Amino acid sequence: MAHTKSSGAAKYGRDSQPKYLGVKKYAGERAKPGDILVRQRGTKFVAGVGVKKGGDDTLFALKTGVVKFQTKRRTHFDGSRKYVKTVSII
Repeated sequence: MAHTKSSGAAKYGRDSQPKYLGVKKYAGERAKPGDILVRQRGTKFVAGVGVKKGGDDTLFALKTGVVKFQTKRRTHFDGSRKYVKTVSII
């Protein structure tokens, strides 16, 4: 009987850790400077007033206030329009 593992056995059983993405502070909640509002990959939500985007596209608060979500119409340079979701601190 063979005592070594078969060649395919060592490849399985590994998985990446969960990244816990999503909205962390919802509309109407109070936020302090540095609080993470949204963890995301790409810009699903865009930074508004009082919010800044981090290197990994995380949105965080710059000032104390209440979180507000809005849908705004953004016009591109070629004249095309698109709706974007913005996160602001008011």
